[in-house]
Amino acid sequence: MNVKSYEEAEKIQQIRNRKIYKKILDNNTSLTVDDPLENTIVLNMGPQHPATHGVLRVLLRLDGETVINCVPELGYLHRGYEKLAENVTYHEFIPHTDRLDYLSPMSNNVAIALAIENALGIEAPPRAQWIRMLVAELARISSHLMAMGSTCMDAGALTMLLWTFTEREKLYDIFELICGARFTTSYTRIGGVANDVPEEAFAKLKTWLDAFPSELEYAEKLVNRNRIFLDRVSGICYISPERALELGLTGPTLRGSGIPRDLRIDEPYLVYNQVDFNVITYNEGDVWARYMVRVQEMKESVKIIKQILEKMPAGEIKLNQPKSVLPKKASVYTKMEELIADFMLINFGAAPPVGETYTAVEAPKGELGFYIVSDGTGHPWKLKIRSPSASNLQSLPDMVIGSMVADVILAIGSIDPVMGEADK
Repeated sequence: MNVKSYEEAEKIQQIRNRKIYKKILDNNTSLTVDDPLENTIVLNMGPQHPATHGVLRVLLRLDGETVINCVPELGYLHRGYEKLAENVTYHEFIPHTDRLDYLSPMSNNVAIALAIENALGIEAPPRAQWIRMLVAELARISSHLMAMGSTCMDAGALTMLLWTFTEREKLYDIFELICGARFTTSYTRIGGVANDVPEEAFAKLKTWLDAFPSELEYAEKLVNRNRIFLDRVSGICYISPERALELGLTGPTLRGSGIPRDLRIDEPYLVYNQVDFNVITYNEGDVWARYMVRVQEMKESVKIIKQILEKMPAGEIKLNQPKSVLPKKASVYTKMEELIADFMLINFGAAPPVGETYTAVEAPKGELGFYIVSDGTGHPWKLKIRSPSASNLQSLPDMVIGSMVADVILAIGSIDPVMGEADK
């Protein structure tokens, strides 16, 4: 039996099992000795289990090794960020976004800055927009490297995780040159970015860009044609494109089911309409497809970054608008008007007009959106976060019912959740 027919057989069997067990569950409200579920067991996976990618609890009902029901339980890392946002200024909330998807803080910083600027009705200068796009794509590669390594580790290939971490360390060195921090960056500002990218960072980035494609290709050769890895991830944890849309999945989890939805193309922001890249999709809808989407997207991000380096204009990196944007420190220390503006913004915050706005970006894990309700003061009346990890985890029961218990770990890895943004 060739690989394609093997994968199809696995999917058909999984769908058949799912239908059988769903019918049993629907028809059995209470169990008796004659019921098919009498001899099943309930297994708690997590919330401290290392394979759950954070503090995710997964409640499983098993018939032997087969999953017949699954309930993912979120909330063990809840920190009340949405409520906290109501009690700080818009500017003060930016560092908190580092702690959402903490594998791609730069992308989160860009998203919150765009959301606040949308509420204020302002736009960052051109150079700041190109810089934001640059750091967002670097964050995408960093996040996907982690997903690539952890998916392989979940399948038993620990070497890949060490290799991908090596490349991520090189990216962290670049982040440190750009903003002075490696992990919690807090780089964006309302109206722009904290500082311009130094030439040393550009030089190091170009060196990394020259070496990374061959490093990625070398890593792919380790597993992409490995029969053990292919058999482990192909044809399992299937989700159809129709069901993916019904559940509101976004990002690689959706594109792995063949839906070419990407906000960078469908609803362009920053200057994505000025660069050329492809939206990666795979039609298989299994763990292999979601893994491959992320691998191929890294190559597209490299393509975008090279175009950014060629096209980035000179100019200001922060808007000059004293009522909404913090002035430069040099001006605060030397000019009375800027000192007063800095005092007012720090103490009372930038005040958007009364109204509601929703702003979303294509984060590495999917659609990251901020819904802001302004009452005209310097802090939001309400701020709701549409996090892709929380939304995508809804698909876990659909993926694993009818699968083996060991496949649950790979299903979670293929969703690539970060509980920091799921438990917001």
